[in-house]
Amino acid sequence: MLQYRNKSASSRELFESAKKLSAQLQPQGVSFVVNDRADVAALVDADGIHVGQRDLSVESARLLVGPSKWVGVSTHNLEQFERAAATSADYIAVGPVFSTSTKTNPDPVIGIDFIRTVRTLTEKPIVAIGGITLDRAAQVIRAGADSVAVISDILLAPDPGKRARQFLEILESAKHAAAV
Repeated sequence: MLQYRNKSASSRELFESAKKLSAQLQPQGVSFVVNDRADVAALVDADGIHVGQRDLSVESARLLVGPSKWVGVSTHNLEQFERAAATSADYIAVGPVFSTSTKTNPDPVIGIDFIRTVRTLTEKPIVAIGGITLDRAAQVIRAGADSVAVISDILLAPDPGKRARQFLEILESAKHAAAV
């Protein structure tokens, strides 16, 4: 799944970029999700929307994108997680698990133990966010996350495609090990 996140884009730029990405990714079988903007996700027929705590609620976003689309939500503490688990969200992101440089004003680090705690509260997929690196990915999967969201460790790699494939391999191995 690829999420388009551009906090500084104008509405027009966000729409145009999302439209191009949707047209390129979906025919290749890549699920495409727009960050924050359910209206843009609906207009470009994205596969889903990911909302934060200051965006539309999960239920409002679902009204815009439709019942068959993915709706994910970011959470940063136990209260937010519990509220998200009670919604129709398809997955819940938790973090930042580690210190992150992609947010200008990040929430406090929650750590690996938080993943273990919330894993017992829902069967919905949990996505670990914040400071995820190749070295840390297996650790968060073993703690109970179903997936990871990664920005810097892929985009700053000398070969981003190779790094993304390495993440897929690590995650597959970690999921297999957790299931045994």
